[in-house]
Amino acid sequence: MKLAEKYGDKPVDELPMLFQRILQNVIRDYYRRQKVRSMWTTLFSAFSGPDDEERDPLESIESADGDHKSESPHAQFEQRQTLDVIEKEIEKLPPRQREAFLMRYWEEMDIAETAAAMGCSEGSVKTHCSRATHTLAAALAAKGITL
Repeated sequence: MKLAEKYGDKPVDELPMLFQRILQNVIRDYYRRQKVRSMWTTLFSAFSGPDDEERDPLESIESADGDHKSESPHAQFEQRQTLDVIEKEIEKLPPRQREAFLMRYWEEMDIAETAAAMGCSEGSVKTHCSRATHTLAAALAAKGITL
């Protein structure tokens, strides 16, 4: 569809190369997205109990006082500290990076939806998300939090 929509006016002999490039980019975007989502899902899965289905990690930590009696107080305290560090590091991000990061990975919006909501190009969304992810990963690693 992208080939037809964006490159319908190109000469026929250029279409196979354009198709290959579009296909490569779509596949690469898919695997990058999976890698980043997997990284953040792995980090946040530490905050949910085994019986959780669809829960917001922030809610599960905030409600840990009564919901997770089987967890030790020390484990609950460590989770709360980790979540506080993550929240503070997200707050330190530049506004556009924070906005793109939260829309893409917290609200699970796709690139096009995020770009439309932010009023920028899809490339800008990708750049903001990449920079935010690298900044957060470095900040968390510096504080001893590993994924």
